[in-house]
Amino acid sequence: MQYKMREVQMREFQLGYGVRTVRSHGASLAKTHMHDWLILLLLVVIEFILYLTPPFYRYVGKDMMTDLKYPLLDNTVPVWTVPIYAVLLPVVIFLLVYFRRRDIYDLHHAILGLLFSILVTAVITDAIKNAVGRPRPDFFWRCFPDGKDVYDQLGNVICNGEESVIREGHKSFPSGHTSWSFAGLGFLSLYLSGKLQAFDREGHVAKLCIVFLPLLAASLVAISRVDDYWHHWQDVFAGGLLEASFAGLVVATFCYLQFFPPPYHPQGWGPYAYFRELEESGAYSQAAATVNPLNAEPLDSHVESKEDDNDGFLGMHLARDSTMPLEDVESGRR
Repeated sequence: MQYKMREVQMREFQLGYGVRTVRSHGASLAKTHMHDWLILLLLVVIEFILYLTPPFYRYVGKDMMTDLKYPLLDNTVPVWTVPIYAVLLPVVIFLLVYFRRRDIYDLHHAILGLLFSILVTAVITDAIKNAVGRPRPDFFWRCFPDGKDVYDQLGNVICNGEESVIREGHKSFPSGHTSWSFAGLGFLSLYLSGKLQAFDREGHVAKLCIVFLPLLAASLVAISRVDDYWHHWQDVFAGGLLEASFAGLVVATFCYLQFFPPPYHPQGWGPYAYFRELEESGAYSQAAATVNPLNAEPLDSHVESKEDDNDGFLGMHLARDSTMPLEDVESGRR
């Protein structure tokens, strides 16, 4: 094992790749992606504006209060903890991988992709929250802290509670905790599945258990939102669906695929920048002798030819023989 690791380090040093650290290449890498960071700052400004924008105050009649009289409880998962487990925790794991591999490309791209996943999801979630303005299950006690409900001539509520509490009561759909959790922890799950090579077809189920842990944590956060009566179950489902199927499979996955191959791809353990370095240096044949620096597995099948990469989409390649006659293809014969 130690011999293989030393071989990897020597090979990367020969390629000039083993010295890509924060000190040596951090500034140039940040400059290269300057526009990405500027767009990221723009998303922060947009999210701040959406947070300050009051939501749509939907009509709430007396007959609707049946589903809105749940007790007003504190959050089981406080708002301030969301950035800790959805952002800081993944970043800590990215740093641990960096200290092992000394690859600034991996660290930079992972952090940038994570932040884009979080902020794009946050903008989508808060924009929908403000536009829909659905009351929370505890809206009655937000609107009438004294328990005495009052309505106008049209039957709409006349709230006498604190304005900020009432405004927050109109932000039930979709669940922000849920979408943020799946944005950050879903990205982390993709990252871990690539680094651990969870889909290497060797049947190591323990890898999948590690990959599923972040998703389990996000699911428990979603359940807590219903238990605290801050969201209807539909809100949490929509929040999870927004992140798991829209942001998780589209936004977060697209952000991840901007910098990393798909987790099931043989090269899924490293960023595109690593393999681009091999290609530009003409070292594909040399790299066949290297191993994955994270688990010291041979890369014989991990580094494919440039021609094969051009024939595939998201790591799925069409096995074909250019000399196979068309008649044999149609008849199933070789």
